Amino acid sequence: MRIIRDPYFIDPTDRGAAVAIGNFDGVHLGHQAVIDVARKAAADKGVPLGILTFEPHPRAFFSKDNNPFRLMNAEAKANRLAKLGVEKLYEMPFNAGLSGLTDREFAQTVITDQLGLTHVVVGADFCFGKGRKGTVESLTAYGAEMGFGVTIAPLLSIGSEEVSSTAIRTALTEGRPQDAALMLGHWHRLENQVIRGEQRGRILGYPTANMSIDDLHPPKFGVYAVKVTVLDGTHAGRYDGAASIGIRPMFGENKPNCESFLFDFKGDLYGATLSVALVEYLRPELKFDGLDALITQMDADCARAREILADV
Repeated sequence: MRIIRDPYFIDPTDRGAAVAIGNFDGVHLGHQAVIDVARKAAADKGVPLGILTFEPHPRAFFSKDNNPFRLMNAEAKANRLAKLGVEKLYEMPFNAGLSGLTDREFAQTVITDQLGLTHVVVGADFCFGKGRKGTVESLTAYGAEMGFGVTIAPLLSIGSEEVSSTAIRTALTEGRPQDAALMLGHWHRLENQVIRGEQRGRILGYPTANMSIDDLHPPKFGVYAVKVTVLDGTHAGRYDGAASIGIRPMFGENKPNCESFLFDFKGDLYGATLSVALVEYLRPELKFDGLDALITQMDADCARAREILADV
């Protein structure tokens, strides 16, 4: 997959794709349905399949608070889109200039002049342009005027619930990773580089791989059964494990992070990139009377996680 980040210097071979437009946070089943419509349009027209998205997320650009909400960072999103067969990822810089474009200016400047898109696909609730005044109706009209095709994909529901990034965040906040997975079409994953921690796990007999969860929507704090993919380095591969997400109350108040213990693993993961899939929530964070009680609980957590993951 080719990632295009500079709209002012577009290689001619990167123009003309059929794209799905959106933020695609989580790349959930609703997003995948929109991408599949774009895939068919690309095949019909004999052009590459693309995604037009924005970095940073527009919500982060406009927000006045620092509450993290993203389900995945840009790298994790790109990895997921590549797995879906996307050929061109147009990752447009969302800045004051872009945010100030009216809906007509966006259609003319970005879709037509800069990217020369052949066809665009959006969800039925899509809004765009300054003040989000552009609608699917105005986009369709601009397409007819400016020479690009437009398809409006219906919203997807599971049962009575609409599949959305908001609904997935709620499921994760409530410690329901399996419900989140039903909407995502895959396990929710935390993806980042392994950093050095306090190394308490080594002392306890449970060495962990520590990752920051800064800028990501925090799942319910506690212990999870996880599937871990080491994406690079000498230990690249897939492992079962248990992960603790939170502030580690046993050792005072700490910055939230994710600490993963990989079963039957020996080696150094510092600097490697991990993708940690949350399979099942086991228990909340607890503060124990002493280290012996903590180790006993960790033994039980890992035994339970092994049982769960054996059937996954």
